[in-house]
This record gives sequence, C-alpha cells and structure tokens, in this order.
Amino acid sequence: MNTVTLKPSKEKSLLRRHPWVYANAIDRVDGKPAVGATVIVRAHDGRFLARAAYSPHSQIRARVWSFDENEPIDHAFFKRRVQRAVAHRRAMVRDTGAVRLIFGEADGLPGLIVDQYDAANDANAHSQLVCQFMAAGVEAWKEAIVAALIAATGCPDVYERSDVSIREKEGLEQTTGVLAGDPPADTLVTIENGVRYHVDVRNGHKTGFYIDQRDNRALVQAFAGERDVLNCFCYTGGFSLAALKGGAKRVVSIDSSGEALALAQQNVATNGFDAARATWLDADAFKTLRRLYDDGERFDLVVLDPPKFAPSREHVDRAARAYKDINLTGLKLLRPGGLLFTYSCSGAIDAELFQKIVAGAAADARVDARILKRLGAGVDHPLLTAFPEGEYLKGLLLQIA
Repeated sequence: MNTVTLKPSKEKSLLRRHPWVYANAIDRVDGKPAVGATVIVRAHDGRFLARAAYSPHSQIRARVWSFDENEPIDHAFFKRRVQRAVAHRRAMVRDTGAVRLIFGEADGLPGLIVDQYDAANDANAHSQLVCQFMAAGVEAWKEAIVAALIAATGCPDVYERSDVSIREKEGLEQTTGVLAGDPPADTLVTIENGVRYHVDVRNGHKTGFYIDQRDNRALVQAFAGERDVLNCFCYTGGFSLAALKGGAKRVVSIDSSGEALALAQQNVATNGFDAARATWLDADAFKTLRRLYDDGERFDLVVLDPPKFAPSREHVDRAARAYKDINLTGLKLLRPGGLLFTYSCSGAIDAELFQKIVAGAAADARVDARILKRLGAGVDHPLLTAFPEGEYLKGLLLQIA
C-alpha cells in the first residue's frame, strides 16, 4: 500500500479527526500513488492515522476516507457511505423537492456534492440527481459512487456539474454531462415551502438552485406579510418568490443576470402570483442600493445574499469592504422596525468576522440593530465538529429600532 508519512507532531489535526492533510505536513511518500489513489497516512513514528485519497497537485495533498485501519476503501465502502447519507436526508428533511443528499466531508465523502430535485411539472418525470466531483479521490471512484447513488435513491438520471474552478487545483479539468440515464430538461419545476421554482440544472449556478437557503426562504416567507421587500442578488428569485408567497405588498429584486431574471419572472407566472407586486431590476446591486436610498425608497424587509466575495484568504480584506458597503446601505434603506436578512457564503469569512462587519455597518449607518437570529444552511448540510471549514454559509437576521 502506498504510504504517506507525516512530519513530527503533524498528526495532531488527524488525531482530532480533521479530514485534510496539507502538503507541508508530509515528510515522505513511499510508493508512487496515482491521482486519487488510496494511501495509508502514518504519523512520523509509524502509527496508523487514516486511509485517504491522494492528490499530488493540490495543497490538500490527502483527504481522509476513514480513520478505521480495518476499513477497506472499495465499492462496498462507497455504497455504505452513500446509503447512510441518503438515509439521513430521508429521516430529517420534509416537504421539499430539492435536497442536498451528500455534503462532502460531513458525509465522509470529501469533495463530493450531490443534490436531488423532484420534478413537479411532469407526472412521468423521474427525480434528477446532480453531482459535483471536486477532488481527486471522488473523481477516481466516480463510477462506484454513481452506481451507489442510483441504488440508494432509485433515481436513474444523474447529471454532472463539475464545472468548478477548484478542480484545477486538484489537477482535474472542469467537466459537465450525463453520467447515467437521460439528459435533464431545459428546466424542471420543483416545489419548496409551497412555492414552485424552475431549476436549470445544466446551466444554473451551483447545481441549478441554492438549496442551502431553503430554511431561510421559509423564514422570509413567514415575515413578509404586508411588507415592502427588497431582494438583492436575487438570481432566479428564490427569496422574492418566498416573500410573494408570504403576502408581501411588493417585492423589488435586483440581479445583474438578465437570464436569471427571466427565469424569476417565469417563476412568478408559474405560481400564479400577481406580477404587479414584483419589480425586477437588471442592474449592479451596489450602485442600485445607493440609488434607491438617494431616491428616498424605503423597505420593511431587505435580503442581502451576495455571491462569494472572498474565494480565498487573500481576498478577505477586499471582501470585508464589499460586505460592509452593501450592509451599510441595506440598513439605511430600512424603515424603523425593519428586518435585514444578510448572508455571506465566503468560507474565508467566518461567523465572528461577518458579525463584526455587519456591526460596523450598523454603526456607520447610525442605527440600533438587534440580532434576532443567526442563520445558516439546513439539516441536509450537516457540519462536522472537527471540520469548521464546512460552515461556508453564515447569516444574520437583524431588526433596527
């Protein structure tokens, strides 16, 4: 067996069951492991630490499959891991047609994302699985993983959306395409919290929809009644549709993608909502927020769900300025008693830093803001206690005096 031996004292994180081995922690590699091959990871004194997937091109040189010395990494291993992940979702997630079935390290399958969409617009349609293989190990075991997914879910249609830049760090090319079954439709319609959403799994963001915001959309729906709502970076209208479903008087939505806004307006029609209650602005959110404030517009509820501003730690300072900018104007746009739902999906911005940024924005806006609730992803995005890096989505629900 190919073996990775760590430098002295570099085993501490693995003893705490953190699933990553960085290149600078490795003393030597015995054998010639191929990309994605299983290696034994040992401490400098020879103690067994883990079985892991080897990635010679990545700074994360090995990702742990198992801390059990007696557990082989074979087809049966992936069948067990997939079955366990699917069983968790079946037990914990209710009343939604969009579920994250596998969430990488949290499900013992590092680098793998799998989402399931149940089609509501065609009685004869199957569910659709969409996968992202973002690390060398899961790429090497792709065939076994797809077979395990089909067996565990009964869904024959599997589509790959591995068009993510992180694959380049693993020495892998970006790729998309059918892995099993039939190609997906141009869009499918799935139901979440009583709202129908068109999902483009082939060309949309991530796997087609932001499943991680399901619980937070439900919260917006619960608070939106009779309120004027502003939704920034709205994409295909997730929060906007939730607000309309919740009885908002009007919803103003901003995004810089005309295609996404067209699908959002299609969502309004599909749900039979009054189109006059929804305004869609194809514009830059930063500039439009300031223009709305200068024009005297005010709202009762504002949603700020921007894209990832900090893809790595080198971008934290610039990202912090951007988060402060939008939160400052977002807070100033609120009427007294208004609610701000604000989020960061940047893994390099932790929850403590994000709260400090928002607090700074509130101070500069000269408003008294209370944190009513800390927000995050749902139970289909579990977090390992040993792997804080998995908590990429952070949010706050604030109310101003």
